[in-house]
Amino acid sequence: MKNVTYLTSQRNQLKKKKIIINLHLHKPGLFDNHSIQITSMSLIKSKLKPFFLFLVFLINVGPAPSAARGLHVINFRSPNLYPEGLAWDPSAQHFVVGSLLHRSLHSVSDTGVTQTLISDPDLPVNSTILGLAVDRTNNRILAVVQSVRPLPTFNALAAYDLRTRQRVFLALLLEDREGESAAAKATTTRHAANDVAVDFRGNAYVTNSAANFIWKVDEDGVASVFSRSPAFTAHPLAVDRDAQFSKCGLNGIAYVSKGYLLVVQSNTGKMFKVNAEDGDARLVLLTEDMVWADDIAIRKDGVVLVASTHSLWFLKSEDSWGEAVVYDKTALEAEKFATSVVVGDDDRAYVLYGHVIEGIMGNVGREEFSIEEVRSSKESEDDNILLFVLIGLGLAYFLFWRFQMKRLVKNMDKKIS
Repeated sequence: MKNVTYLTSQRNQLKKKKIIINLHLHKPGLFDNHSIQITSMSLIKSKLKPFFLFLVFLINVGPAPSAARGLHVINFRSPNLYPEGLAWDPSAQHFVVGSLLHRSLHSVSDTGVTQTLISDPDLPVNSTILGLAVDRTNNRILAVVQSVRPLPTFNALAAYDLRTRQRVFLALLLEDREGESAAAKATTTRHAANDVAVDFRGNAYVTNSAANFIWKVDEDGVASVFSRSPAFTAHPLAVDRDAQFSKCGLNGIAYVSKGYLLVVQSNTGKMFKVNAEDGDARLVLLTEDMVWADDIAIRKDGVVLVASTHSLWFLKSEDSWGEAVVYDKTALEAEKFATSVVVGDDDRAYVLYGHVIEGIMGNVGREEFSIEEVRSSKESEDDNILLFVLIGLGLAYFLFWRFQMKRLVKNMDKKIS
């Protein structure tokens, strides 16, 4: 009797559970069409999210549309300025130029607004401001000062505080001939300071274009001869000896953070790697000599830019400048007489068209000059190829996503039916 009662009780409990289960199964909205549509939309949204994230990724990491934007051209006006040197001041976000005929430095904005930054009447009358460099460590602008014939010889490096705009020092660069060979001493070469580079300690390095050596000026303005390497005079001229600037040797100079300098030589087209500690110099083996090379600059990606009046060379090295490849060359407007190249904002390359040859020849009166962006055509082509590859990847991802969505909708339709 007890067993019958127990079985009856268990049967009743099972019926209750069955009823509860049935009620839950038939709860309105759980598996009806509206619910399935909501679930489908949620799934689609979850699938869309990674697709849009991928698109954002393409936009952010894809190549900058450099080819799409025009070249940045800055026209600026200053009567009889004829600037030879150019520098970029990243703190002030403007360019700095010197002058062939004036004892002054001028700032040039990206829209061409020109202001006198520094005027130094204590410099010799009619002296020329040549190479420029910004000393970020000490917040200074360094300027090579030179007097050309028929004026008496004068070579110096001037340092100015960028905050106060006052001169910090004027270091005279003397014609110390102690280390010269007998043949060199027998000549009456007029020494000529030309370009300047600065290291992270504030030491400056100035090229002597006529005598082919490098001066060093420390942050206190103490000058000395730094390097008279025989490598600088070991190569024949690559230009006509009777050409106007055939005696212009060591010229543009740049400091590399790994502890060496890169220097170009105008009349041979050679480049040298100079140890910043002891002045030891070695020839950089190039795929092409850069005859009449004038100035040099280095981009953040390690690409070296070398400018002459007619060309801008783009160079790369895989062995810290034991060897280098000229992978592109862009023609410049020779009649505008480019003399300097810098790397400005966003790692963009700019050349200075200062029409200096007009000032040298006495054809004064010009008021307008320009700073113009220059790009590598090969780099622009590579950017376009990479952009198309990324677009192709995006399209492939979209087609795959679309296929997945079709499968999802089919599965949902089956469940609804």
